[in-house]
Amino acid sequence: MDVLAVTGYKPMEMNIFKQDDPKVTFIKAAIEKKIIGLIEEGLEWILISGQMGVEMWTGEVILDLKETYDIKLGVFPPFTNQESRWPEQIQEAYQELLMLADFYQPIYQTDYQGPYQFKAKNKWMIDKSDGCLILLDEEFPGSSRFFYQEAKEANERDGYPIYLITPMDLDDVVTEIQMEDPDYWS
Repeated sequence: MDVLAVTGYKPMEMNIFKQDDPKVTFIKAAIEKKIIGLIEEGLEWILISGQMGVEMWTGEVILDLKETYDIKLGVFPPFTNQESRWPEQIQEAYQELLMLADFYQPIYQTDYQGPYQFKAKNKWMIDKSDGCLILLDEEFPGSSRFFYQEAKEANERDGYPIYLITPMDLDDVVTEIQMEDPDYWS
């Protein structure tokens, strides 16, 4: 696999309302763990649309991994100015992510026009990738359900690989990080 699309929840879908919420550390660690395994198997590119939450955190993880691994980041928002209504702090983080990405290109060269742009973005990301990674609880799929449904159709049709980070995976990462703390054992 050369190209992996990554998506998942928006922060508010996980009750995360601050950039420095401790949950973000665990989510980023889970993303990093999955991606490093795929990089070691030959993964070259990560594709995200740059939406708030899992996708932006993935971008930040990839920028950190670039110091150790030969991995590239492509950001393909569904339309221009997707960040225009986001909180200022997140807009700044998004702009920095775009500056540091290896490639940036909105799928539609217009501002938001309708939900069809999101549907087209999902199809495009699946068409341009060899598989996907989704942070998802199948019982509560949130906005990721649309991408997941499209990916499942591609899986049934073409064997498109779908990797999930589940709540159980997140619990495992929390435990691993806690056990790395020397104070945990005292």
